[in-house]
Amino acid sequence: MLDKGLSIAGDIRIAVAEVELLTIRIRLIICSIDKAREIGLDWWKDDRHFSPRSRNDVPDDLQKQIKDLARKIALLSAVPTARRQARKSA
Repeated sequence: MLDKGLSIAGDIRIAVAEVELLTIRIRLIICSIDKAREIGLDWWKDDRHFSPRSRNDVPDDLQKQIKDLARKIALLSAVPTARRQARKSA
């Protein structure tokens, strides 16, 4: 089955008094990775949740903000410790 593949398609519609409230379209393809690549379904290569390469693609400004926040957290965490040490030595 994985060599050939299996495709399932369906729609779920929720309506009240002939007014459609929700439509869910389900498309499921079960096949091997090689078959998926062959038919052009290789979306996982660029999806940040599946590709370690794209997880590391964080914009420079965001990396700077993260470093600044980490530095501020470290400073705030050190303040109570310094105060406790000052009280003990006094």
